[in-house]
Amino acid sequence: MTRFRLIVEYDGRPFMGWQRQAHGPSVQQAIEEAILAVTQEEAVLHAAGRTDAGVHALAMTAHADVAKPIAAQRLAAGINARLRPLPVAILSAEKAEEDFHARFSCIGRRYRYRIVNRRAPLALDAGRAWRVPVPLDAAAMYESAQVLVGRHDFTTFRSAHCQAESPVKTLDRLDVRRRGEVVEIEAAARSFLHHQVRSMVGCLELVGRGKWTKADLRAALEAKERAALGFNAPPDGLYFVEATYPAPSSPRA
Repeated sequence: MTRFRLIVEYDGRPFMGWQRQAHGPSVQQAIEEAILAVTQEEAVLHAAGRTDAGVHALAMTAHADVAKPIAAQRLAAGINARLRPLPVAILSAEKAEEDFHARFSCIGRRYRYRIVNRRAPLALDAGRAWRVPVPLDAAAMYESAQVLVGRHDFTTFRSAHCQAESPVKTLDRLDVRRRGEVVEIEAAARSFLHHQVRSMVGCLELVGRGKWTKADLRAALEAKERAALGFNAPPDGLYFVEATYPAPSSPRA
C-alpha cells in the first residue's frame, strides 16, 4: 500500500463543498471516482481542509492510499484525464510517509479572500470574487483586522453548525491589502472554525465602508455571541491557498 500526497486545485462553483454530500456533487467524490477508474480501488481521500459550497482552492493538500503499483506522475495524469471537464486538477502527486496525514499532520492553513471593489458587474470574476460597489478603506480594514490576531474565543465568528470542540483559536495573521480595484484579505492559522474566515471578512467589509469602527469589531469579538456578527461574506471570493507541514512529514521523492 502506498500513500500518495496530492495537491489539488479547484473551482468550487459546481460543488457542494470538498466533503462528500448526500445531496449534491463534491470535490472529494469527483477525485475518489477518478482514482477508482484509474486503479480499480475504492480509495478514501483525506484533505487538509473542508471547504464549503462555492469555495475554491489554489493548492489543497490531500492524501489517499493505493495498493496498485503506480508511479505518482502516472496516477496524477490518470486522475486528471478522468476529471475532465470538471474544474478540478491534480497539480502534483508524490509518495508520502506512512504516517503522513493531510489533515492531522497539518500545522498551518492559509486562506485568501478576494473583493473586487467597483461599481461595474464582474464579467471575468463572477463567482470567483465578491463585488462590493461602494468604496472601501483598505487601510482601516487592516488596522481593525489586527484586533482579531492572536488567541481568542471566536464564537461570534463561528457557524452555528461548527463541529469544533472549542471556539478558541489562534489567528496568526490577518492582512488586508489593495491592488488597484482588488482588495485581498489573507488569514493564516493552524486551524479555523466553520465560517470563521467569511465571518471575519464580512465584518471587515463593514469597517471598510465606514459602517463599523475598530471598536465595533472588538466589541463583536468580545461579545462571544453569534448574534453580534455583522454578516458572512459570500463564498465566491474565498480560496484555500495552502497547507503547511513539519519537515519530517514532507513527502518522499
